[in-house]
Amino acid sequence: MTTIPTVKLNNGVEIPQLGFGVFQVPDGETATSVSAALEAGYRSIDTAAIYGNETGVGRALAASGIARAELFVTTKLWNADQGYDATLRAFDASLAKLGLDHLDLYLIHWPTPARDLYLDSWKAIEKLVADGRIRAAGVSNFQPAHLQRLLDSSELAPAVSQIELHPGLQQSELRAFHTDHGIATEAWSPLAQGSVLKDEAITTIADRHGKSPAQVVLRWHLQLGNIVIPKSVTPVRIRENLDVFDFTLTGDEMTAIAATDRDLRTGPHPDQFN
Repeated sequence: MTTIPTVKLNNGVEIPQLGFGVFQVPDGETATSVSAALEAGYRSIDTAAIYGNETGVGRALAASGIARAELFVTTKLWNADQGYDATLRAFDASLAKLGLDHLDLYLIHWPTPARDLYLDSWKAIEKLVADGRIRAAGVSNFQPAHLQRLLDSSELAPAVSQIELHPGLQQSELRAFHTDHGIATEAWSPLAQGSVLKDEAITTIADRHGKSPAQVVLRWHLQLGNIVIPKSVTPVRIRENLDVFDFTLTGDEMTAIAATDRDLRTGPHPDQFN
């Protein structure tokens, strides 16, 4: 069984650096995929209310027989549920679907700046943390200005900021902001839904190491210090994505991948998505 390194968050909680995402996995297939991931050795599972598959995740967790203390479960607050009271209700609904009594990480999914409710949502999350129902709190898709406003308005700093991040969209300014404020960076769409896997720099490095391009990209994330949550429904790929701890990219190889940055977004821009 692969031993996955952990990242210590700003509140002392440790999160596995490599987890399993279930974005766009239908609820009916989710339990099977998550079960395959847990069997392969993953212990961190990332879902969201809007994915519609929290119930499937919960079924797999319950069936796994793995002790709750060994699991790290993340879900996210959807945009329509922002606001203080609505956040508390949405959290309870997610917890019930997952069949859990607490979450390891709860994220505000998008800042939705035009709605301007994320500060109210964060106050609700502060209460949930104080009540011991969330071990770590964070945000997703927040820009530096959104994060700064949160830091200026609250005593609770986000432990994690989950952003679209891959070689084609490296977000160096945002990652630097995270580092300056003790916020861990977590990458969603870490493989750019496959669109960086044919980049010559990446395929050349993959051939050199006898690894797949996806494994090279995941290794790049890990060496940058990112937390990463690749998604797959294919058991072979699920296991392959975990097989990234037996090789190391050189400084020159990291530099070659850094040169492929090209503002390639697979999702919406956080400043415009409401």
